[in-house]
Amino acid sequence: MDNNIAIKTENLTKVYKSFLGRKKVLALDKLNIDIQKGEIFGLLGPNGSGKTTTLKLLLGLIFPTEGKAYVLGKTANDVAVKSRIGFLPEESCFYRFLNADETLDFYGQLFRIPRKERKFRINKLIEQMGLEFARERPLGQYSKGMLRRIGIAQALINDPALIILDEPTSGLDPVGTKETKDIILTLKKQGKTILLCSHLLSDVQDICDRVAILDKGKLQIAGAINELLSCKDVVEILIRNLSSEAVNEVETFIKERRGEIISIKNSSSTLEGLFLRIVQERRGLIQDREKIGHGVGQAESGTISTDPVR
Repeated sequence: MDNNIAIKTENLTKVYKSFLGRKKVLALDKLNIDIQKGEIFGLLGPNGSGKTTTLKLLLGLIFPTEGKAYVLGKTANDVAVKSRIGFLPEESCFYRFLNADETLDFYGQLFRIPRKERKFRINKLIEQMGLEFARERPLGQYSKGMLRRIGIAQALINDPALIILDEPTSGLDPVGTKETKDIILTLKKQGKTILLCSHLLSDVQDICDRVAILDKGKLQIAGAINELLSCKDVVEILIRNLSSEAVNEVETFIKERRGEIISIKNSSSTLEGLFLRIVQERRGLIQDREKIGHGVGQAESGTISTDPVR
């Protein structure tokens, strides 16, 4: 495997088996992605798209039904790679009676970090997260935003090469969100690789180099944000009851009359626009197939191309 690749999946598939009469669930279907070392990669998708399953597979918390996942040059279930990963789950569970210092010290000991180095890192992270004023307060008295900050700190205590962040800005105010994004960008400058999951698409657009969008367990599109959002062949004009030929004639007419077209807006000028278009198009196609299937007595099967945009 290429030494410049931090994460690689090959036809990664996960099927949750039937249990107590429940149907099998295809949570992830032949996922193929490469994440380069030193980049910030965004993994996006609606609820039930397969994001959480993907993270669990990369962390070795569950095993794939088919395919393979490689993390930092080793298979995802290799115990040796765990010490080089920092992980912030969507919902952090901490001992509520411990304060910030005690919490980070606990996680530092799990990584067998020497006491002197542990203390240095704890002080640095608490200052970096803006929690000096509450460092002696039990976490049970922390707000959701403060708990998010201490969660990010515990993900960094082992100075990981790969950092996986699931909703890192959830619960943070605008100032805290800006500071967190600055921290992530600083980590990138230090050569860290960051895999980021977030429903706040504006945050992803601000800091990610590349993104992948999942839906119903399948990769819909992947690539560099600037390439995905350019979409020069797709434009959006707000009109009604006009054919495409007529639109072209209108544009030609304006130019012939020496008029100036101020802008023709790209339909995917933001990451949010791209995300919604991909998901809505796919679900609309599925609904059309279901309607056809009901009409003939059998649903038509089919797939959507999952080739990433290069």
